[in-house]
Amino acid sequence: MAEIVRVENLCKNYGDFEALKDINLTVNEGEKLVIIGPSGSGKSTLIRCINYLEEPTKGKVFIEGKEVNRKNHREMAKNYSAMVFQQFNLYPHLTVLENLTLAPIKLQHVNKKQAEEEAFKCLKRVGLTDKANMYPNQLSGGQQQRVAIARALCTKQKLILFDEPTSALDPEMVQEVLNVMVELAKENITMICVTHEMGFARQVADRVIFVHRGQIVEEGTPEHFFTNPEHERTKAFLGKILH
Repeated sequence: MAEIVRVENLCKNYGDFEALKDINLTVNEGEKLVIIGPSGSGKSTLIRCINYLEEPTKGKVFIEGKEVNRKNHREMAKNYSAMVFQQFNLYPHLTVLENLTLAPIKLQHVNKKQAEEEAFKCLKRVGLTDKANMYPNQLSGGQQQRVAIARALCTKQKLILFDEPTSALDPEMVQEVLNVMVELAKENITMICVTHEMGFARQVADRVIFVHRGQIVEEGTPEHFFTNPEHERTKAFLGKILH
């Protein structure tokens, strides 16, 4: 199976604070990787370094065999990956449809008609075709996040990164977003997802990694992870989360 992401000896410091310490990781095409761990453990920093929203202090990130660096990271993001954020990051002055077609038209030079056709297909996948001409502030938080997922799909990237996509939502809206992500997971999209949703991790992950104090302390299948974890810190974390 083709390798999509490779992280080598990745370190990220903020002043004297080591947010990530010597992370090594590979993710294959079509794989669903879920990253879990306590708040402040470095999960979001890791995913942001993969997309070069944060510049690593040391180490390297490769996407489809090409190193991501300061010079090419915008081009790499345009061609290889899309990201869904905690806070939706939709443009408030643009309609849903305009939010979805902006990157394909401006960055990928897709013509407007084609971009709009693709946008409606993606809105259909997240159940929101009737919201195409609304503005973000006219939607619920769950609907805005589903629009953000549709926007990521519109770029037709092989890799989608999710940074705690349900953490800013009211509890009753969480499931509608997770349902969309569960459906996506059935496709050959490579997904790296930082989340606290253990049920989602169990259901869709091919592999789960547990990050603690900037290091990967355990990784395995969901079955291993949730029924027979080895590391004491993992056991303590799951003990709190699952009971």
